[in-house]
Amino acid sequence: MIQLREKQLDDQELLTRAKWLTKACDLANALCIINDRPDIAQLSGADGVHLGQDDFPVSAARQLIGPDHLIGLSTHSPEDINSTDALAADYLGVGPVFPSVTKTFDRFAGLELIGEAVGSTKPWFAIGGIDQSNIPEVAGAGAKRAAVSSVVIAADKPDDVAHMLREHLTA
Repeated sequence: MIQLREKQLDDQELLTRAKWLTKACDLANALCIINDRPDIAQLSGADGVHLGQDDFPVSAARQLIGPDHLIGLSTHSPEDINSTDALAADYLGVGPVFPSVTKTFDRFAGLELIGEAVGSTKPWFAIGGIDQSNIPEVAGAGAKRAAVSSVVIAADKPDDVAHMLREHLTA
């Protein structure tokens, strides 16, 4: 699964990139998710949208993209995990577990929130600052999936890093 997360682009450029990424993901047999923008997800033909707590409500996003597209929701507390929006989402992002270079937070949910998510009936991903040094802790807390960005993008050998991270989660 690849997520397009571009907050600084104008709508036209974002749509152009979303269409390109959707085609690339189709060729690679990977899911394409657009961050924050159900309208761009719908127009680009992406597989879904990922929403934050301050974005569209899941029900409004569902009206825009329809029942056949995925909707993910970031959660930052046990209350978020059990919210009406979370119950309506298809998958959850749980965190931030650690400080991240892609997003700033006032506080971090930490590994404790992973423990809260373990009992969720929804598929979920640990999010926030996950890298080679802390993936054993993330997996040890119960995560089977993690969303990563900079650790892979900045790597000299992204495939090797992605493979190593995945091995910890599937062990």
